[in-house]
Amino acid sequence: MSDNTNDLQLASLRSRATAFVIDDLLVTAIIIIIFWDNIMAVSHDVNAMMLFMKTELVMPLIFLKFVYHALFTWYYGATVGKIVAKIKVIDSDTWGRVTPFSAIIRSLGRIFSEMFFYIGFLIGFFNDGRKTFHDFTGKTLVVNA
Repeated sequence: MSDNTNDLQLASLRSRATAFVIDDLLVTAIIIIIFWDNIMAVSHDVNAMMLFMKTELVMPLIFLKFVYHALFTWYYGATVGKIVAKIKVIDSDTWGRVTPFSAIIRSLGRIFSEMFFYIGFLIGFFNDGRKTFHDFTGKTLVVNA
């Protein structure tokens, strides 16, 4: 991060959407790799696949998303998707690095943003800081890297 906070610019909604897609594809690929044998075992039966997804995949997927976003946001200030999109997450009060606690709260907020029809993401379209629900909960901003 540059020491000059005058150079900070909010990340565009397009770059945030790009990061979202990359991160979701990455997490999905990891889940598919981990559960490949189980997926193949039920792939012949649509009902069995739906039941497997509902009972066996949901919690690991939520847990992986939580850990992925919390760790990457805290340690790197960005997930892989954000790094590719050249954006980063900063503390909205200090404009510095996100604390571990803030990264955890933001990651939990992100889970809720997804669980409720992505409404938490839509909030970002309607405020000057382009802040989503999880940005509000984690007290963060997403800026150009």
